[in-house]
Amino acid sequence: MSHGTTPGGSSRFPGFDVVDRADQWDRVTAGAVLSRLGPLAPLRFFSIEEEAAARPLVDRLLAQDDDPKVPVFEMIDTRLAEGETDGWRYEDMPEDGEAWHQSIRFLDEDAHDLSGVPFCDAGGDRQVEILEAVRTADQWHGLPAGRVWSLWMRYVCAAFYSHPWAWNEMGFGGPAYPTGYKNLGIDGREAWEVPERDAIDPEPWAHRVERAQARHRGEQR
Repeated sequence: MSHGTTPGGSSRFPGFDVVDRADQWDRVTAGAVLSRLGPLAPLRFFSIEEEAAARPLVDRLLAQDDDPKVPVFEMIDTRLAEGETDGWRYEDMPEDGEAWHQSIRFLDEDAHDLSGVPFCDAGGDRQVEILEAVRTADQWHGLPAGRVWSLWMRYVCAAFYSHPWAWNEMGFGGPAYPTGYKNLGIDGREAWEVPERDAIDPEPWAHRVERAQARHRGEQR
């Protein structure tokens, strides 16, 4: 278990580690969260050939370019092997597992067409180019491209943001039960929370107000 680990190794909340609060969680919750830091399970869903393409796929989608990385690929493999889908699918899409199998194969086909190599060997820039083509297409190898993109993003985001390393990255204190939160005002901070280093709002409030006012004036015309 790595103390204070964050994806990429850089922390906006120096010294913060959500695992330090594990003794404040109920036993079932603590067991579920801490299990995500345990040894990685062997692959059960993806083949070795599929792994070669799926790993860079999830890394590009999450911009996980540097170690340490949240083990998103392994978490998706486990989820699919155990049939833990979202419980629904679009009528014009295959079942989630089959959609993953097909889409990974199509990535390799696209990479071969563009570069003569499989997706894993295409290089970061070319991989991004291939994925951007999927994101902006209407149809992709007979599948609705937007729904393929949605499938990928649902699985990678669910895995990434369930992991304690991602919580360290955003300063999230983990499950609120049973301790709860009491300092709920603006800039209110619990005793165990850590201030963000060099916090800069990328979208100043004044800019948002100006845009809202402009939209309001346009609607009144």
